[in-house]
Amino acid sequence: MITIFQLFIFYLALSNSKSIVKNVPGFHGDLPFTLETGYVGVGEDDALQVFYYFVESQRDPLRDPLLLYTAGGPGASGLYALLYQIGPVSIDFEKSTWTNIIFELNKNAWTKVANIIFVDLPAGVGFTYAKTWEASRSSDSLFSSQCYEFIQKWLAENPRFLKNPLYMSGISYNGIVIPTSTIEAYNGNERGNQPQVNIKGCICVSPLTDKFNDFNSRLEFAHRLALISDNIYEGAKETCNGNYINIDPKNAMCSNYLRQMDECTSGLNIGNILDPVCDAVNPAPTCFEAATLYLDNWANDKFVQKALHIREGTIETWHKINNSLMYDMNKADTVYYSYDIFSSVEYHRQLTARNSEVLILNGDHDMNFPYVGVEKWIESLELSYESRWNPWFVNNQVAGYRTTYAKNEYMLTYATIKGSGHVVALYKPEEAFAIVDEWLSSRSYLSDA
Repeated sequence: MITIFQLFIFYLALSNSKSIVKNVPGFHGDLPFTLETGYVGVGEDDALQVFYYFVESQRDPLRDPLLLYTAGGPGASGLYALLYQIGPVSIDFEKSTWTNIIFELNKNAWTKVANIIFVDLPAGVGFTYAKTWEASRSSDSLFSSQCYEFIQKWLAENPRFLKNPLYMSGISYNGIVIPTSTIEAYNGNERGNQPQVNIKGCICVSPLTDKFNDFNSRLEFAHRLALISDNIYEGAKETCNGNYINIDPKNAMCSNYLRQMDECTSGLNIGNILDPVCDAVNPAPTCFEAATLYLDNWANDKFVQKALHIREGTIETWHKINNSLMYDMNKADTVYYSYDIFSSVEYHRQLTARNSEVLILNGDHDMNFPYVGVEKWIESLELSYESRWNPWFVNNQVAGYRTTYAKNEYMLTYATIKGSGHVVALYKPEEAFAIVDEWLSSRSYLSDA
């Protein structure tokens, strides 16, 4: 007798497609790891065709954790994280030119210890495309539910990974989306949705969590790192009533102190205040502009798209980041995207009532979403300390500082990476890999679902 779940798998296979990628332009020979690309239909009538890149763990794929990884923005393609941050290959900058990219193996790839699905979400990102006008529109809340729908359908087609511990994960703006989609997965299991996913928690890298507090924390961060004087800091604290973003135009004294702060910090690379501002003409490899030039040229090549099994004619031009979606402080909703989740702190609070494990990583020189704001929202969860602020080490050197919190079956690990900026895997790749490897290795690999 055919079950409803078997019918679901049958119709799922009709709407989705996947292929193994053996070779890609820029890498000599066969890929020494398993790379699968494909589409998964989500939403009404599968009108949004979500493109993904799945890399099997190079250690023990059937036991290692499974990470669903979203690349921030919102609007950044999963290809950016795959080829430029945590995937098994990276750009060889010494041999590459803007129009001829050469790849080398990434010795600090997170795929050495985890299965990772790099996904192009929400609508309008990377190679993902919509078949209807309605499906081309998105929001924070829809993005979150689509992550859960995607992973549920992907696991239905790949049941050998159903028992692998699953972590929703990603970087930057997606700190808004990751805990929300994690809660979606827990709730889906409780509703009896099939297949049941083995959700264990989430990993948030340099996360935006609260659209007021994270930006507001830049003043204190700037003071701690001696970017502004005591006079500017104390004056702003005294006159701005704790609000350094939504300024009362009648409050001239507050405006004056914040203008002084802007004068002191506007010439900095806020992604990493230790780094120079990128040269737009000849950018350094870790600069935003460099990644854009390299990847835009590579991903728009017809031979690359054929190798990745992109459906011909589904997108006009691939962009590393869809700038029409990308969030900035106080940005209003657009016709394509609604920024409808102001804070994900409440979703983190809901996770504290679950059997859940959370890892939060921050570079301590990232001024985008400073560690100062992260520490404040974590403290607001009112958790007990499992271990207080202590250094952690790589090669017998202090690599950062770590605190662990617990509540019943819930555990949160918060770690800074010393000297790192926003994209920790670019600025401190060895340290970023080490902390993720250590944390994942300390989790239970066997399913108790």
